[in-house]
Amino acid sequence: MGKVHAILLASGEGERAGYHLPKQFIKIAGKTLIEHTIEVFEKNPRVDDVIIIINPLYTSLMEDILLRNDYRKVQKVLQGGKSRRESSYIGLQAINDDNDKVLIHDAVRPFLRNEIIDDCIDALDSYDSVDVAIPSPDTIIEVNEESRITGIPQRERLRRGQTPQGFRTGVIKKAHEMAMASENEMAHITDDCGLILKFDLGPIYVVQGEERNIKITYPEDIFLADKIFQTNSYSIQEEIPLEAIEGKVVVIFGGSKGIGEATAEMAGHYGARVHTFSRGNGTDVTSFTDVSDALEQVYRKEGRIDYVVNSAGVLRIGKLNTRDIEDIVEEININYIGSITVAKASVQYLKKSQGGIVLYTSSSYTRGRALYSVYSSSKAAIVNLTQALAEELMPSNIKVNVINPERTDTPMRRENFGKEPKETLLTAGEVAEASLKTMLSGLSGQVIDVRRKQ
Repeated sequence: MGKVHAILLASGEGERAGYHLPKQFIKIAGKTLIEHTIEVFEKNPRVDDVIIIINPLYTSLMEDILLRNDYRKVQKVLQGGKSRRESSYIGLQAINDDNDKVLIHDAVRPFLRNEIIDDCIDALDSYDSVDVAIPSPDTIIEVNEESRITGIPQRERLRRGQTPQGFRTGVIKKAHEMAMASENEMAHITDDCGLILKFDLGPIYVVQGEERNIKITYPEDIFLADKIFQTNSYSIQEEIPLEAIEGKVVVIFGGSKGIGEATAEMAGHYGARVHTFSRGNGTDVTSFTDVSDALEQVYRKEGRIDYVVNSAGVLRIGKLNTRDIEDIVEEININYIGSITVAKASVQYLKKSQGGIVLYTSSSYTRGRALYSVYSSSKAAIVNLTQALAEELMPSNIKVNVINPERTDTPMRRENFGKEPKETLLTAGEVAEASLKTMLSGLSGQVIDVRRKQ
């Protein structure tokens, strides 16, 4: 079958981004761009190993990144050359079997999805060379040195190239060797597929890319990437066995009804030792003392705490200028301050178990809605809180994630919206299942979407 290798090109100096560090080392959403990109290939089960090509000036910085992460697939970190083409060839020289598949990817494209990787690998069963591209929504013009239009190609046939580019290793090595023998003719060729085309080494199949797979090049790209990470979300689809929760100690605030109650029941069913707290049993999530006392009580009994969940929340409808300020403050305290209180009180226990925190947002967090201004803004704040905490708690290996369910059939929703068709709503059990899988997933700093199964 042969192996699948990934070469990450990270040897650029990043002059166009205007930062003091190359852009691959800029930190966004708690990690450097190259860390985000490495993780994409780490998580794809079909990729066997990763080769990183780095600027020699930043080798020690790359080594520090490797030391603080538990990467299984990073096999080599090689010093790059003076050009992208030279760096690509250096990576290819580290692969011995010419029948293997290799994916060459820009380290500053962190939003690559597994599906595109899989499509490239599959296409290499039929083709020796594969590119990734998307249609151009804009009209492309050709100009001369005097900035005058000399041609307007048909847009329907134009594509914007992305990476990864995939190859059978022997074919792309041959292309590079031919390029070295024709150095004077190579100045206009900027990528590996260009070499295949130049030397007519076979057809190049085009895999459909996507707009999100952007390359971070200019300062405005960094701003855009930050916004994409802020709204980035995952759906827990992988088969994470819920039996893995057996024996774990789970503390749930807001566990007397709705999603909290369903999560407690499901965790208990799979063998977790579950402790629930709510206003009904005298625990107010807005009180740091109440929350701290509850956690201490569990810790004294169990000797450990593995996961802490806060599903406590309220939903109140009304225009901001017609609501009482006391009512507004109480909603903010329960929906937002409660999450801060629970997270802060939990850290000392979760440091010992290297466990996780699960919070909850709402689909309204992405855009404020009239009549829900306080609720929507509180839920948006929880997303930002999660992303910041994930970065702060990374050294302690505490995972923090936030669940984003669609409309869910809970007592709180029924109180505010009355009777709705059941088939249009998630069940609390579906959200509970996603919550448990999130705890067990190893993810951190993520918004986990939960959607109805179609």
